[in-house]
Amino acid sequence: MASGDIAQITEALAKTHVGEVELSYKGQGLKLDNAESVKEMVQEIEQYQGLRSLRLEGNTLGVEAARAIAKSLEAKRELEQCHWSDMFTGRLRSEIPPALISLGNALMTSGARLTHLDLSDNAFGPDGVKGIESLLKSSACYTLRELRLNNCGMGIGGGMVLASALTECHKQSSAAGSPLRLKVFIAGRNRLENDGATALAKAFKLLGSLEEVHMPQNGINHPGITALASAIKHNPNLQVLNLNDNTFTKRGSTAMAEAIRHLQCLKVINFGDCLVRSEGAIAIAAALREGLPFLRELNLSFGEICEAAAVVVAKAVQSKADLEKLDLNGKIIQFCCHSILLLHICAYCSDDEGEPEEEDDDDGEEDEDEEEREDEEDAEENGVNGTKYVIEDKVILANICMPEWTPKPDVLLLTTGYVIAIQISCSSSFPDALLRKAFSNSHSQSYNFISSLMVNLGLLKCEDKKIKRVTVLPGHLFALEHAAAQQFFPADQADVLETFVSRNGKVFESCCNARDALKTTLVKRTTA
Repeated sequence: MASGDIAQITEALAKTHVGEVELSYKGQGLKLDNAESVKEMVQEIEQYQGLRSLRLEGNTLGVEAARAIAKSLEAKRELEQCHWSDMFTGRLRSEIPPALISLGNALMTSGARLTHLDLSDNAFGPDGVKGIESLLKSSACYTLRELRLNNCGMGIGGGMVLASALTECHKQSSAAGSPLRLKVFIAGRNRLENDGATALAKAFKLLGSLEEVHMPQNGINHPGITALASAIKHNPNLQVLNLNDNTFTKRGSTAMAEAIRHLQCLKVINFGDCLVRSEGAIAIAAALREGLPFLRELNLSFGEICEAAAVVVAKAVQSKADLEKLDLNGKIIQFCCHSILLLHICAYCSDDEGEPEEEDDDDGEEDEDEEEREDEEDAEENGVNGTKYVIEDKVILANICMPEWTPKPDVLLLTTGYVIAIQISCSSSFPDALLRKAFSNSHSQSYNFISSLMVNLGLLKCEDKKIKRVTVLPGHLFALEHAAAQQFFPADQADVLETFVSRNGKVFESCCNARDALKTTLVKRTTA
């Protein structure tokens, strides 16, 4: 064989990239302004046989350069992964959409079926999302498994466009017999806020295939969090949920707690810096106690969680065999040999939740009005007149004697406590039949029962400043002690209550005998 033939064969083999599927220009810092600047790159792409992954991140791409690269991609039918993050540094925002449109059109022309699309750190704003809208709706994305759009500045408008595109892709792919099965969605630091998050939540609910959702630092408050919670429970294979640095408050926390009950595959939960507060932490703890057997990491740091609530959370996860890390109030508790030293929990947690600051309430006056209306509805639902859970003697006497009145158990216990306190037939003041009936409903099994009870007894701070705690009398604690001794009183709720009474005993200093009796009974229930 002639030496010239050998040289030709060698060159041909070099171009086939046997065993390789990726062409990478990652992190080269290339300034690619026009067709001439990408001439060599275009040649390499065209000659690369079986190209499945193209990495352009860490360079800066102009409109003309993008068009030239796009032309070379029109024949790359095997392309599956586009790692194109951080490739518009120093470019005008107006340059980015046409560049993205050119690249997207090329992928659609080629007949490629993408599995990974990463456009993170491009700061292209809402217009940039419009630049990839057609691509996301096309058959090129019917097979998409990972979509990464972190730190793109999409805003509310971009979030809505993205949600619409994903919805349309799912619709079209379903009609084609192969529904979109997106597994990983990353869109942190995008200023999505409530409306953007709510729009995406509708798309998530439709997909039902998500395994990882990362949406930190998006300015989402409880309406958006509630919408996401409603959507993610329709994604039963979810393993990672990262909503760090958004604002849950009580309503968002309770909605999310209800959602994660349905997610038995969940391994990582990151609700750090989300203002879950103590009430929210207790709700989440209840969900953790009931399921999530594969949980590895839980982050509730910097959420204004008091010491007692932190202990409740720690107890809820101490039996998780796979748990590696628990982060509460900014301190990390490492799990060794699948056990936790609850005796040292105080070293990791603050015993002061702190007063809510003005900026914590980002929901505006409209949400305040909404909260006020909901408080009034709650008061009516509980059979209580006036301020929520503030019970007047006449209301007590009227309702306690009405056999058809079945209040929530926390209201009944407060009511019974007042009856005892004013010495009305003390020997028959425990309406056991009514208590048993009250504890038979779902409310008594939920976090809401124990949380609202502790708020009114002064054991737990409440977000709603309009709620006034009752003046605790020995009768309240005797009524609670009697109820806690009964089998119908949920054992897990007794455990939560015991934790708070043990760590906040000073609240009941004026009722020390009744307090001690209650503590003794609660300890018996939790160790039985």
